[in-house]
Parts: sequence; structure tokens; C-alpha cells
Amino acid sequence: MPFDHYTYRVTWSAEDEEYVGLCAEFPSLSWLADDQVEALEGVRNLVAEVVQDMRKTGEKLPVALADQKFSGKFQVRIPPEQHRALATEAAEQGVSLNRLVSARLAVA
Repeated sequence: MPFDHYTYRVTWSAEDEEYVGLCAEFPSLSWLADDQVEALEGVRNLVAEVVQDMRKTGEKLPVALADQKFSGKFQVRIPPEQHRALATEAAEQGVSLNRLVSARLAVA
């Protein structure tokens, strides 16, 4: 699996006063740089090195989020009072609880 299938992100770090490059599949890795492009290149190169080392030692690589299959279903536990309030709101709007929660998650 190529390391460039991984999920990369660059954000500003107010604490470091630099851009930080991140990789979702390797949450312990980051790369600081003065500009966004350097931060992205830095974290990509770092991940490539770590992947190479992991392959040499026979460690299992994380599966890229982009390569994973998602069913579109997941369960969430919430307090009964919140469940009741959401069910009431869905009924008042004439939609299913699933549709109401999906719509709320879409704007989050």
C-alpha cells in the first residue's frame, strides 16, 4: 500500500507559530514548517520513512482510511433523555430519527 493513500492535513499551530503537517493514520507523527507546502512535504516524507522501517521489521502497517470500506452504519450510546428529545423532535418534524441525526451530523 503506498504511503500517499494516507490522510494528510496541514493546520496552523498557534502554540508553535508554524504550520503542522499531520497524518490521521499515524497520530503520533507531525512536522512543523514555516509554510503549508513544507509542512505537508515534511510529514509525507516522515511517514514514508516510518513505513519503510515498519516494513523492514515486519510490523503491520495501518490501513489507509481511503482504502477502508465503510458500511454507513455505526451505533452511538446517548443518555435516555437525549434519545427521547431527539425522537420527539424527529416526530414533530415528520422525519425518522435516523434522518434527523444524519442531518445534524452533516452540519457538524
